[in-house]
Amino acid sequence: MAQTNKKIKAHLYEIIFEADTPMGKLFDVVLLWVILFSIALVMLESVRPINQEYGYWLKLAEWVVTFVFSLEYILRIWLLRKPQSYIFSFYGLIDLLSILPSYLSLIIAGSGGLVVIRALRLLRVFRILKLSRYTSEASLIMQALKNSKQKLTVFLVAILAVVTILGTVMYMVEGEENGFTSIPESIYWAIVTLTTVGYGDIAPHTDLGKFISSFVMILGYAIIAVPTGIITVAFNEQHKKGITTQVCPNCLAEGHDPDAIFCKECGTRLNSEKET
Repeated sequence: MAQTNKKIKAHLYEIIFEADTPMGKLFDVVLLWVILFSIALVMLESVRPINQEYGYWLKLAEWVVTFVFSLEYILRIWLLRKPQSYIFSFYGLIDLLSILPSYLSLIIAGSGGLVVIRALRLLRVFRILKLSRYTSEASLIMQALKNSKQKLTVFLVAILAVVTILGTVMYMVEGEENGFTSIPESIYWAIVTLTTVGYGDIAPHTDLGKFISSFVMILGYAIIAVPTGIITVAFNEQHKKGITTQVCPNCLAEGHDPDAIFCKECGTRLNSEKET
C-alpha cells in the first residue's frame, strides 16, 4: 500500500511540477485556460448589464474555478517533502491569493463589508501572475533576470542618482514660479522626461531649462537601451545553455540544466522516481 501511494505521488508530482512530460504539458495547458477563464470572469462581473443578467452563472463558474485552484494548491502542498518551501514562496503566495478572496467573501458579511468584499474579489485578478509558471520561456526570462540582477541593480542606482541631480538642478534653474515647486516634484519631472514619457504637466520656461530638457531627452534614448542589452545578453546565454521546467521537490528551485540529476541549490535528486 505504501509503495502504491509512493508511485501515485511520484506520478502526480511529474504531472503537476514537470512540464517536460506529455501529461505535464497537458496539465499546464488546462491550467492556462482555467486561469484565462477566471480572469475573464472577473472582467465580466465588472460589467453591470452582464452581471445583472448572468450573475448567478458567473458566481457558479467562479466557484468551480476556485475549487480547481484549491485542489491544485492542496495537491502541491501534499506532494512536497517540505510544504513550507512552497507555501511561503512567490508562487505559493500567488496561488493562495487566487483562492483566498472567494472564501473570505463568505466570512465577511453585512452591508458594511460590501466594499471589502468587492476589493477581495477584485484581488482574483492576481491569478494572471500564475501564467508565468506554465510557460517555458517565462522560466528563461526569470533566470536571465536573476543572472543579471547585480548589473540591473547598479544601473537602477545610477539612474536614481542621475534623476536626483537633474531634478535638483532644474529646481534651481526654473524655480517655483515655473512649476518646479520642490525637489521631489522636479525629480518627478526628470523621471518623466528621461523615460521619454513627457506628460507635459511640468515644463521648463527658461532657455537654460529647455537646453537641459533637450539633453535629458537625448540621454533617455541612450539609457533605455542599457537594461534591454543587459537582459538580452543574459537571455541569449541562458537560451543557449538550455533549462528544463523541473522543480526541486525539496526547495522548489527551477532553471536546472537538461542533464541535471540533482538540484543545484540544495542537492536533492530532481526526479523522485529515481530515488532508491
